[in-house]
Amino acid sequence: MRYCSLGSGSRGNATLVEQGNTRLLIDCGFSLRSTEQRLAAAGLSPRQLTAILVTHEHSDHIQGVERLARRYGLPVFMTAGTARALDVGSLAVERIALDRDLEIGELRITPVAVPHDAREPCQFVFDNGQARLGVLSDTGTITPWITECYSGVDALFLEANYDPQMLAAGPYPASLKARVGGELGHLSNQQAAGLLESIDRSALRHVAVAHISEKNNRPELALGELSRVLAGWQGQLLLAMQDQGLPWQDLSQLNHHHFADSGSR
Repeated sequence: MRYCSLGSGSRGNATLVEQGNTRLLIDCGFSLRSTEQRLAAAGLSPRQLTAILVTHEHSDHIQGVERLARRYGLPVFMTAGTARALDVGSLAVERIALDRDLEIGELRITPVAVPHDAREPCQFVFDNGQARLGVLSDTGTITPWITECYSGVDALFLEANYDPQMLAAGPYPASLKARVGGELGHLSNQQAAGLLESIDRSALRHVAVAHISEKNNRPELALGELSRVLAGWQGQLLLAMQDQGLPWQDLSQLNHHHFADSGSR
């Protein structure tokens, strides 16, 4: 199993997970043309995709979903609440039930209910039988269920959206600050670090920091908070950026323990 980010942040999100010939696109928050270009940079044509999984209906996650799905005849998986919020019309939508796993091709997927200001949002854990990859962003609070679902993963693509002091002093209006920092908003650097502290990390070899705010955070602040919790950890800490995303990461090659801080320098 391997994965990459086509871009992560408030201007658009899309993540690819691949196992054999199964290729899943989690969210598509870019225009159709930008998505095609980003896929090409990752060495893929949209025709090679198996399906699109949607976490929730916010535009930075769904902007390109409908056009991509229609043009390339791709099935789209989402919760019933997300489908209602989107008014998907004639789109071929497969419903995700939050109380059961689903299997697409060679991957088993656990949908994880998360607290976020959307209709029925979820995040995902992917399992190929040998390794588990957790994807977690757009979450305002770490719940016991989240801690349980992400314990024991081999790799974690984890939101560290904002630094509380930067958010408080930043340019957002008070209502938006309250939303981002609220229980249905996003994870702060400290909350992301808290999740890492609370989960079983015995299999964890790889953490990619994602969805970093360009206005309310800095990569080095996020990496600093997580590094503090991971002191002595023999794994890789990486950064998914808004424009460059994150290149392919192969989970089968993560047994070679080394720690790499790939900050924004």
